Amino acid sequence: MGTQAPGHVILLGDSVLDNAGYLRGGGPDVVAQLGMRLPSGWQATLLARGGSVAADVPGQLRRLPLDATHLVISAGGNDAGRREGVLGEPARSVADGLARIAAIREAFARDYRVMLDAALQPGLPVAVCTIYDPRFPDPGRRELAVVALTAFNDIITREAFARAIPLIDLRLVCSDDQDFAAPTGPAVQGGTKIVKEIVSWAVGPDPAGRRSEVFAGSVRGGAPR
Repeated sequence: MGTQAPGHVILLGDSVLDNAGYLRGGGPDVVAQLGMRLPSGWQATLLARGGSVAADVPGQLRRLPLDATHLVISAGGNDAGRREGVLGEPARSVADGLARIAAIREAFARDYRVMLDAALQPGLPVAVCTIYDPRFPDPGRRELAVVALTAFNDIITREAFARAIPLIDLRLVCSDDQDFAAPTGPAVQGGTKIVKEIVSWAVGPDPAGRRSEVFAGSVRGGAPR
């Protein structure tokens, strides 16, 4: 950190990184916390917007600052949310239900691949986030969401690893109910945990090394910190 030139971290994607609306003035949002935690001389810019899906990220990239050095992307949660109605429809069999999930998964995979290709185009270090487990009050809805999201998270992890992109696994980073200000929105505590992993990656020894590494809170790359 002492010899690394100051960087400019750009947050892209959805309300996981654009969480001010969930906090209602009750504390610093993710981008504010990131600005405070980064080393002196570094910057953080928020281009993520609540409600965005993977297909919206290429549009956000068009507003990339010229001095950007690192890109962090959280996308997929709203893609899944928009398909929740399909997941609640009756199925004739387990195979029928799985076939519907497979079709949704493939549509998301196409959008996510296009998004990642666009994010890699500037040639900057990129890290992506998985979709965390939502905290819906209804236990049944929560369990169904966690199971359904495995299909989306499988795409995120596969595509990240195929491109040697680091992965911030929010399922493990935001593991407590207190990490959430809303069922799908991080609280200040959750934002703090997310920012810690972003900083660990961005100011680490080789963020541009193009190798897959998992940042997961108390566990990193499968070994205790």
